[in-house]
Order: sequence, then structure tokens, then C-alpha cells
Amino acid sequence: MPLNIDSYHIIPIHPKDGWTVCNFSVANEDRLKHYFPKTLEQNLTPDLSNIFVAKMVKQFETKEEFLFTLRENESNKLVGLVYIKEVDWTKKQGEFAYCIDYSVEGKGLITEAVKQLSDYAFDTLGFKTLQIISHKSNIGSVKVAENNNFTWIKTLKNEFTPPGGKPLNMELYELYKKIES
Repeated sequence: MPLNIDSYHIIPIHPKDGWTVCNFSVANEDRLKHYFPKTLEQNLTPDLSNIFVAKMVKQFETKEEFLFTLRENESNKLVGLVYIKEVDWTKKQGEFAYCIDYSVEGKGLITEAVKQLSDYAFDTLGFKTLQIISHKSNIGSVKVAENNNFTWIKTLKNEFTPPGGKPLNMELYELYKKIES
């Protein structure tokens, strides 16, 4: 089910991804420590990453959470992670979370990945609602939501507390499956 974006592709997490997820996490530690502290702490060594990847592969298979890797076609280098998490099968809803390597930031890769994975979530998984929750200062993330036609819904008070920080208000954006008439 690879999805393609120019010279990149998106694929589900794979059992042998431990080493590349570890490399990505360590190389982007400063980017991940604020909004992805749990992902970072689970991927600081190859052994931890192998455990993390095994857990994420199992969760993908059991449809609890979906982790996709964004990779360069030529080198197969992992340059981004895109989660569909907080899956609620009763509501047919999931939430996107994503991070991108500093070397490819600003190229629109996450915007395109979210676009293609939104189609996947609606058409293949049968979701009706997708969410993005972002801090208003995270301009890149807000642009991903806006560029994919997510609608700002409300401010979530004290929704997220970064490590060693104070609770932050976060912005909730949603996208709904179009109903064919």
C-alpha cells in the first residue's frame, strides 16, 4: 500500500524498522523532545526502538493505532513519522500526529502525507472524522491542518503538558468524510 510523494513514499511501520526509527529519533531529538517525548524516550537506543517497533507493528495489525514511515525513495532513509492514533472505532475517528526530519522540513511532505493518509483513513479504514491537535505556535502543524482543509473546532484547555513544562492549550482541527450524494 505504498503511497508516493515525488521522490518519497509512505508505508506502514515494518518489523525491521527499529534501527532507522532509532536513527531518526536521535537525529531529531531536539524536535521530538517537546511534542513527542514518549516516542523519543522509546527510541533512544536500537534495543528500545526494536521494542517500540514491535509494539507499533502489533498495534497496526490489531487496528489500535497506525504508524507510517515517510522515506526517501532512493536511499530509503526515514525522514518522517505519521501516526493515526486515539482510534475510536465506535465514533470512526482518529487523530493525526506527525514529525519530520529537520533536513526536509518545509517541503510540504507532511501536508501531502496527511492528504493521502486522510483518503486511506476514510476509504480503507472507514473513518468519518479525523483530528489534528496542535499548539498555535507550531506554525508548520497548523499549516498542515489548514492546507488539508481541516476546520478549527475549538481550543482545548490544558490539553498537553510537555516534559518539565506547564500545561498548554491546544487547538483542535477536524476533517469529515464527504458524504456522496
